[in-house]
This record gives sequence, C-alpha cells and structure tokens, in this order.
Amino acid sequence: MPNRLIAGVVAGAAGTLALSVTSYLDMLLRGRPGSKLPARMAERLADEAGISLAFEGDSQAAGEGGQAASPVDNRREALGALLGYANGLGIGLGYGIVRLLLPRPPLWLAGGILGSSAMAASDVPATRLGLTRPQEWTAADWAADVIPHAAYGLVTALTFELLRER
Repeated sequence: MPNRLIAGVVAGAAGTLALSVTSYLDMLLRGRPGSKLPARMAERLADEAGISLAFEGDSQAAGEGGQAASPVDNRREALGALLGYANGLGIGLGYGIVRLLLPRPPLWLAGGILGSSAMAASDVPATRLGLTRPQEWTAADWAADVIPHAAYGLVTALTFELLRER
C-alpha cells in the first residue's frame, strides 16, 4: 500500500512538472504573461481564513523595470504556486489510493480523468470565488487551461503505471 501512495505522489509531481513546462512553452510561443489567477485565489483564500500575508517589518521593494513588488505581492504569488503544487501532488496521491481499489484503467481514460480533476480543482474554486468566468473565456483561454491539464493527466497516469511496473 505505501508503494502505491508514494507512486501516486511521485506521479503527481511529474504531472505537475509537465503542466508547468506546457504552460511556460505556451507563454514562450505566444508571448503571453503568466496567469495572476493563482495569486488572486491565494489572496482570497488567505483573507477568508483570516490569515494575513503581511509580516511585521515588510516594506515596499522595487521590482524589475521600476515596478513596485511588495513582499505581500510576492507571498501571494508564492502561495498561489504552492497551492498548485499541493493540487498536483494531492491528485496524484488520490490516484494512488483509487488504484488500491480499482483495476488499471486505459491510459487515455486515467489521463483524462486526472487532467479533468486537476483542472476542476483549480477552476471550480476560482469560479466560485468570483475570480474568473469560464463562460466568457476565449478559445485561446480554454486551450491555455485544457492543454496543460491534459499534459498533467497523461504524465501522471503514465508515471504511476511505470512506477508500479517496477
């Protein structure tokens, strides 16, 4: 049992890397900026939990190009990224648990379910918090969300199976 759980977490980590690489390749090819949604969601969740991202002694610091980036802004961005890692690793762990109970599904099915789960785990809370409106997304917006999550799902499923074969 522990081997399946470890395989699930490692597979989730590999899938998370695939999602990040796919997203950064999209940014490189299209010249688009990174999404601010994870930082905005982290800020909203911290506010709702009553957690301040401002620490004693924080001051405004100059960022690149003369733009101001405060420590609070940096913490929002870091927390948003960490929530994404937790999402990816957690879904991988969940897959390891599910695979204790269910037989091996076809790779395309497991990948599709894992990718859809990861996408829902980030998009549903953001939508419920009023931070995004998927019904207003363009085709390019959808592609920028679906393709990296599909990469996550396929890499997570494939990595899990490769680790289980060993």
